[in-house]
Amino acid sequence: MPVSFWEYVGSYHEKLLFDAYQHAGAVLQCMVVATVVGVLIGVVTYRREWAAGLATATTSTVLTIPSLALIGLLIPVVGLGVAPTVIALTLYGLLPVVRNAVVGLRGVDPTLLEAAKGIGMSRPLRLLRVELPLAWPPILTGIRVSTQMLMGIAAIAAYASGPGLGNEIFRGIASLGSANALNQVLAGTLGIVVLALLFDAAYVVIGRLTISRGIRG
Repeated sequence: MPVSFWEYVGSYHEKLLFDAYQHAGAVLQCMVVATVVGVLIGVVTYRREWAAGLATATTSTVLTIPSLALIGLLIPVVGLGVAPTVIALTLYGLLPVVRNAVVGLRGVDPTLLEAAKGIGMSRPLRLLRVELPLAWPPILTGIRVSTQMLMGIAAIAAYASGPGLGNEIFRGIASLGSANALNQVLAGTLGIVVLALLFDAAYVVIGRLTISRGIRG
């Protein structure tokens, strides 16, 4: 029996909340890994033009692979479920982080580095205390961009029996013409949009807490 969208949400709110929790958890965990790996790649490559170009080109190439195709290629290797989802999302999340890490680190004022060197800071200490803090604003921007991308891409994970709101969307598409198919697709889609907005708001708060006013200005 067909019901209105809000009646559908009310009837299945527990399942929708669980799917949303899984969706957010998958994106968050993959972004943590992509951020750590992406920043490390940026740190290793930003001083050499060819290395930075290679890192950017390699991570850019991943984005040219359709998400459904990449997940399909991973299934025979790692199986269904969480594994192909995590691998695919992490790979897709790298480019904005790597690119912005390179740009941010290269944008640090050389005079500040000379001053830090002059007071006896070692190279690793200069990286941790001077370069990375100053490069953090563009890195955070890259993280925000990656997160928004992954929110949508994560829906495709349902193809590989992955977690998240994509399951709701795929079920609705598979049963188009049935009573509540449109409600299923709409609930999954709106859930992803809401999650994306909440994550972005969280990044704004993180930025205000971690970026000094002088750098923001």
